[in-house]
Amino acid sequence: MRAIWSGEITFGLVNVPVKLYGATRSHDISFHQVHDDDHGRIRYERRCEVCGREIDYEHIDKAYEDGDKTVVLSDEELDALPAEENDEIDVVQFVPSDQVDPILLGTSYFLEPVGRSSKAYVLLRRTLEETERTAIVTFTLRTKTRLGVLRVHEDLLALQTLRWPTDLKDVDFGPSRSKVSAKEMEMSAALVEQFSDDFHPEQFTDEYQAELRRLLEAKLEEGDTVDTDATFGKQSSGEDSEEGGKVISLMDALERSVRRRRGGDTGAGDDGEKSGGTTKSGGSKKSGGAKKSGSKKAGDTKKSGSKKSGSIKKSGTAKRSGASKKSA
Repeated sequence: MRAIWSGEITFGLVNVPVKLYGATRSHDISFHQVHDDDHGRIRYERRCEVCGREIDYEHIDKAYEDGDKTVVLSDEELDALPAEENDEIDVVQFVPSDQVDPILLGTSYFLEPVGRSSKAYVLLRRTLEETERTAIVTFTLRTKTRLGVLRVHEDLLALQTLRWPTDLKDVDFGPSRSKVSAKEMEMSAALVEQFSDDFHPEQFTDEYQAELRRLLEAKLEEGDTVDTDATFGKQSSGEDSEEGGKVISLMDALERSVRRRRGGDTGAGDDGEKSGGTTKSGGSKKSGGAKKSGSKKAGDTKKSGSKKSGSIKKSGTAKRSGASKKSA
């Protein structure tokens, strides 16, 4: 296992060097989502609700909403805060173990003794065990100050986070007042006695996960599968990225097309814009006889000759080659 933190337990003048390891893992089978029609993977996008783009992490800031006002904090502003960088698990109190409400307990970690001698580590563990006490501690993990407990787990010391008291919700419900008779209490105690036994957690299994695993193994043996690479489909090219995000909306695509059309296209593209649209071929702008049928254009051989009369783009009767427009 890989340690996620290293430091020391301190109580009084005693220091116990330790390393911190995660104590639990999930046994659940993990899934990802696919399209039921073509089995393509479903991806979650970090989409901006203003511009409609998919945003990269480097362009994402944190924000706090306070009613109709929102405060935006950049990474630089957060990094400037005086983050706690303490490498000590500070014992602040020893309390009776039954006074720690289990509802406050959170994530569990194992503590490994570090150094040539583990005498201080063993001493602390045995003291907690024989006095039936739990150590209340404060420590810093990932820049956050946390509350926790030190307790004994077999031959090791275990650190378990505690939720802050303000994290517990206030409730406004409870059982109604009911009178319980002595006979009912006696029968209930007898039922408890019938189910009483020592606790052996290894005798319990997750039946749902076991059945799920058998189902998966059966489908694999039967060949009822799809190719994993095919579920990813075609990878998107880097050309879709612009200004920190990927174009995903129709409006963005139209804007890009207009900019490209205005910026770099020449030659045939420009001719197409000038001759193929309604802006210059309509009768109201250039088809009137008063503007284009004067005597100056009547003898102009360049515009009435073979160069313009054979062109697909500029020889149509509605534009320049008709007798009513170009002849005197």
